[in-house]
Amino acid sequence: MSEWFSEWFDEDYALLYAHRDEEEARVAVGRALRVAPELAKGPVLDLGCGAGRHLEILRRANPLAFGLDLSPTLLRMAPSPLHPWLLRGDMRELPVKDGVLSGLCLWFTPFGYFSDEENRSLMLRIGAALRHQGVLVMDYLNSDLVQRTLVPEDTVVRGGVTAHSRRAMEGNRLVKRMILVRPKTGEERHVMESVRLYLPEELQEMAVRAGLRLRHVMGTYAGEAFTEGSPRWIGIFEKAW
Repeated sequence: MSEWFSEWFDEDYALLYAHRDEEEARVAVGRALRVAPELAKGPVLDLGCGAGRHLEILRRANPLAFGLDLSPTLLRMAPSPLHPWLLRGDMRELPVKDGVLSGLCLWFTPFGYFSDEENRSLMLRIGAALRHQGVLVMDYLNSDLVQRTLVPEDTVVRGGVTAHSRRAMEGNRLVKRMILVRPKTGEERHVMESVRLYLPEELQEMAVRAGLRLRHVMGTYAGEAFTEGSPRWIGIFEKAW
């Protein structure tokens, strides 16, 4: 499987997803803190933190919160006050000891990038890194809705870049292939995203194996109940042992 994530998360990614803004992060983190107050206490890792839009909000409640991401470009784009609290690394090799985190956040679907074996190993590692009653916030896709409403092809223009996207299910993975065009120069770039789609019960099964139990589920960042039409599946887990 191509490690597409090592090449894609850069200035073009930030441009195309600029509508995922600070206000969305403020609502999401605020609601998570109400459901999981542990996020305001002790070391909390924002895993796959990107340019730090969630971490910036979280650190207003918890000065021990820090972030990790693979992309040097996105880390450089983070606000300068965050820089001392950012690490560059591969989430498959978490640089933390077992039982030290009071919380870990996976915002905006950074889970599912890898093979099934690697995803399961990552969940086990997350469970090990959390202390007793520590919490995991897993912000994930509503897999059923994604498959029912999949748009095979579309074109958007953002910041002077035209992005033509094609989406398809390839086995159990949602694959999005994009051609980015800068009309002024004619420059083209081909990129892709590939995420393993897990059903909620599959995520819960992996979490249980990692010593986690489900505390709460939301279907939106504002905290609305999860239904079959919810845009997200946001699970709040706690370390059971």
